[in-house]
Amino acid sequence: MIPEERTDDPGSGEESARLQPAGSVREGCDPLAQTLRGRLQSRRAQVHQQINKELRMRTGAENLYRATSNAWVRETVALELSYVNSSLQLLKEELEELNGSAEGDRPAGEGVSVPMIPLGLKETKELDWSTPLRELISGHFGEDSASYEAEIRELEDLRQAIRTPSRGETGLELLMAYYNQLCFLDARFIAPTRNLGLLFQWYDSLTGVPAQQRALAFEKGSVLFNIGALYTQIGARQDRSCPEGTRRAIEAFQRAAGAFSLLRENFSRAPSPDMSPASLSMLERLMTAQAQECIFEGLLLPSTEAPQGCLAQLRLAQEAAQVAAEYRLVHQTMAQPPVRDYVPFPWTTLVRVKAEYFRALAHYHAAAVLCDSPPAEVDCPALSQAFLGLPATPGPPGAAPQEQEGRRMLGKAHLKRAILGQEEALRLHAVCRALRSVDLLQAVLAQALRRSLARYSELDREDDFLEATEAPDIPPKTQQKPEIRAPSFSRVKVTDIFHRLGPLSVFSAKNCWRLVGPVHVTRGEAGFGLTLRGDAPVLIAAVIPGGPAAAAGLREGDYIVSLNGRPCKWWKHAEVVAQLKGVGDEGASLQVVTLLPRAEPPSTGEHRPALGALLRGQKECGRGPPAPGRASPRPLLGWSRKAKRGKTRGRLSPHP
Repeated sequence: MIPEERTDDPGSGEESARLQPAGSVREGCDPLAQTLRGRLQSRRAQVHQQINKELRMRTGAENLYRATSNAWVRETVALELSYVNSSLQLLKEELEELNGSAEGDRPAGEGVSVPMIPLGLKETKELDWSTPLRELISGHFGEDSASYEAEIRELEDLRQAIRTPSRGETGLELLMAYYNQLCFLDARFIAPTRNLGLLFQWYDSLTGVPAQQRALAFEKGSVLFNIGALYTQIGARQDRSCPEGTRRAIEAFQRAAGAFSLLRENFSRAPSPDMSPASLSMLERLMTAQAQECIFEGLLLPSTEAPQGCLAQLRLAQEAAQVAAEYRLVHQTMAQPPVRDYVPFPWTTLVRVKAEYFRALAHYHAAAVLCDSPPAEVDCPALSQAFLGLPATPGPPGAAPQEQEGRRMLGKAHLKRAILGQEEALRLHAVCRALRSVDLLQAVLAQALRRSLARYSELDREDDFLEATEAPDIPPKTQQKPEIRAPSFSRVKVTDIFHRLGPLSVFSAKNCWRLVGPVHVTRGEAGFGLTLRGDAPVLIAAVIPGGPAAAAGLREGDYIVSLNGRPCKWWKHAEVVAQLKGVGDEGASLQVVTLLPRAEPPSTGEHRPALGALLRGQKECGRGPPAPGRASPRPLLGWSRKAKRGKTRGRLSPHP
């Protein structure tokens, strides 16, 4: 219904205008834009437009990168792709924040002290699984590929979903579920002499340059990389102003380091720079350093269990020195070729800033130990050990100075080094154009510098004509070393999508078999004349010569896959035995599978090449180890078969 206009009151418009509050705007204004939801929606639309623009630019640059053979043009296009990749990652992070929050800004209480370095996810293009899987299902397995449309569609939907996972636990579970399915696919459909024939394409996370391979291992490695990258984003988004947020951030960065460690140890010959051993080693150290930083921030939070006084300040000094040492090591790794050629420059600068900042914090807390603690507390074994190597000061050699004036002068020297370090951190922050927008970091550095200057002015005196000698470095030490923890794939329970094809121990592309039957077996005086063993499928372990089973043509080593027309690929040993005991004098009709040597053709004569569509699905209960991709003259990302016995961290099976 359309409401009718009322024209009988010509003064109604004037009255409405008179009652309108002063300063408000009524004409030419979108009412939806005045609400918070409307502003969010408008910003989402703008971000979507910018993302589409960047995607068009990337498509054009990618086509030029593939078409040209000029080295200078390829280098220029690769640089442009890196810019587009950075812009896309920032826009997608902003879009995720807009979608995940009903408010435009974060609450004031959720601020963090120093920003972390999250890693962007690798992107990929759509993939058509249907053609190669249908050919394998009908050609190798002998099944009707049309009956597996639902399974193929489920796999395609799962891969489509992992292209844009949510930045949280739900997104992690989605990526892990797809990774576990890739393990099943690797075990079932990949043979040593062939691959799926699919071209897997992923964009480099650091440079944005596309890379592609036909090996399924490249797909698995890229998904594992995204699992680690998503952990970094989860860790960077935590509110570290509370103990629970700090704990979650430490856990996330440890899991990220574990994912990159697994990728470095188990995959080789990666076609993209972000998955090279040098890059993965750098990322592993970076995430370990960020976890160490979170541990230090946890010590700054108020706690009744934490030590107080001199020992607390001493621990803070040593922990800050440990964080600085970790970041110096990360910076050395970033400065080495080939990592320095593609690692983002803001990362390198931020790592240097953090190294200077935490080294300055170590000197600041060392000064607090010397100047704020009474002599009785200063003269403790732990403090004396921490100050070994100090210049000659009044008191025993290798111990902290006992006289108040000596402690003041040494504390002043540490404060001087703290001030110099904080000034250097601010200088590095200012010269990096990308870091100037990180106002939070600049505010933290400036606040630390003001605090150090104020403390220095308290210790400085007019009659200090002689400056104290250079303060020594604070030896790094930590009571909580970050552990590299692999992602817990076993917590995401999945069932093989193609479990209807049968147990992986027999029904995979690595095995050749022939189907025999139906074979009719009658019961003799001593039974059927065979011995059964194992589950899913049940194996004929022995056949008595001259018995009914031998007369029917059954042989030792055959697997029973059908009993009286009922599929029994997944039956337990007890179920098959119970069914055989229950048959009468008419006997039983069996279909069995015989594994063939590799060189033997799949079938001859009465033996059909595969199983046909006679079996229905049940839940899968086991799987074999993944197989490497097909050898190729072009380097392929492959699964390393290094001996890792006893290392549970390297186990990537979907089952615990």
